[in-house]
Amino acid sequence: MFTKKLVLALIITALVLFTGAILAQAQTGNDQAGTTTIKHVPITSTSPVSGKDMFTAYCAVCHGADGKGAGPAASALKTPPTDLTSLSKNNGGKFPSLKVSATIRGEGGFPAHGSKEMPVWGALFWNLSGGHESEVQQRVVNLTKYIESLQAK
Repeated sequence: MFTKKLVLALIITALVLFTGAILAQAQTGNDQAGTTTIKHVPITSTSPVSGKDMFTAYCAVCHGADGKGAGPAASALKTPPTDLTSLSKNNGGKFPSLKVSATIRGEGGFPAHGSKEMPVWGALFWNLSGGHESEVQQRVVNLTKYIESLQAK
């Protein structure tokens, strides 16, 4: 007999695997009309200790390498990616680390994260870590710190 916890874990794993395969990382291409399209590919693993590597692998395709929202997939999105370099400026000069962490995890109720265009990275990080919450937290903290380092001075 399956326990509720085991069934829940199996459901979450299935959802994460589906999300990872479909939504994890976008690559762009051009169709015959010359418009930019987004090709969804499986998530690739990066080191949980490098916020910069995670940003490059998971965020830059939409937010741009500089975090200003002009990544190669940005023009194909219905909602333009946020300029991550202005988060502190738009928050009274203080970096909103809790809000950024919650957004990455998909816990903040922010429409951009978790939509068909934007993956919920917390669930995907959980899948990458094999369900080890400490590694998920390490990824979220290091990615948040890297985004903080991108703030306009």
